[in-house]
Amino acid sequence: MADIKYSKAVARLEEIMGKIESEEIDIDELSEKVKEAAVLVKLCRDKIAKAEFEVREIVAKFDAPVAEGGL
Repeated sequence: MADIKYSKAVARLEEIMGKIESEEIDIDELSEKVKEAAVLVKLCRDKIAKAEFEVREIVAKFDAPVAEGGL
């Protein structure tokens, strides 16, 4: 599941939440859906953290002093 795109994970979470909120899931399915949702939430958090780290690295390069003779 780690290769799932962020947008797909969020869409699946919304689908699960919608079913839970509308009481479409019977009690036998509930535990499995909650477990799936937990995995998806972790995946989304990890992707956000990775993206945030990468953006900070890129921004830090803009803030770094330019070496003499460089641009």
